[in-house]
Amino acid sequence: MSRLRLLICDDHALFRAGMKAVLREQPALVVVGEAADGDAALAEVERLRPNVVLMDIAMPRLDGFEATRRITQLHKEVKVLILTMYVEEQLVARCLDAGAS
Repeated sequence: MSRLRLLICDDHALFRAGMKAVLREQPALVVVGEAADGDAALAEVERLRPNVVLMDIAMPRLDGFEATRRITQLHKEVKVLILTMYVEEQLVARCLDAGAS
């Protein structure tokens, strides 16, 4: 069985490291890379071809909404899951409109 390939995109290095540590324990998953902003996420999706991107919303340069929109338009096979502390319905709607799964 092939492992699910994940890319972690968050502007906080400590959060990325923590997520990698937790996900490393799951035999069905492999973290193939990480990115600190939306621009880097786009480049890493192109280079690494993950199945799933774990995406933050609030990041410098290119935010998670726009990065999600571009990723899902260019790579329809890639699923984007939003990881955020925000709970406002408008933000959830924006994530879904951008193409988040």
